[in-house]
Amino acid sequence: MALCREAVEYRFASVCVNSCWVPLVAAELAGTPVKVCTVVGFPLGASASEVKVAEAAYALRCGAQEIDMVINIGALRGDDLATVGRDIAEVVDLCRRSGAIVKVILETALLTDAQKITACKLAKQAGADFVKTSTGFGPGGATVADVRLMREAVGPGMGVKASGGIRTLEDLQAMVAAGATRIGTSSGVKLAAAAR
Repeated sequence: MALCREAVEYRFASVCVNSCWVPLVAAELAGTPVKVCTVVGFPLGASASEVKVAEAAYALRCGAQEIDMVINIGALRGDDLATVGRDIAEVVDLCRRSGAIVKVILETALLTDAQKITACKLAKQAGADFVKTSTGFGPGGATVADVRLMREAVGPGMGVKASGGIRTLEDLQAMVAAGATRIGTSSGVKLAAAAR
């Protein structure tokens, strides 16, 4: 599988696929440092928390080592912060028991700055490893302003992943300068080649 071979060759952190592909990708990446990642609650985070936990549990059993979860965007926009916080915490708790990394996707293009800050604080409070800008399927991807805002909200000790629309080396460098510690892109090979 070309995607996995490229990830190993260029030493990418992980390969992110839909959960149905986790067993295949886990087999392809076995024995390499590249992690297997999948997204739960895709695309709008509207699944019940129990469904997200079940989806994450399936992926972890099949070899996933990173879980990206989409927050409950509707609950956040409706100011139901207890639901959002509990939703994140339940997935984080499962992943902690499995030793998996958790990234919380905000889908920033759908949120106000105040909502982005609140979501970051809830993710940090729940013990997530990263906050992430977007799924790549929303109305907009990562922006420098959002990455900077998220970095300020979570402080220096938590990961910030910029994802969505990062296609040039200049984009990547701007995101890192704004505070991103990981980049999500389908242009990884092109960017790695440009960086060399």
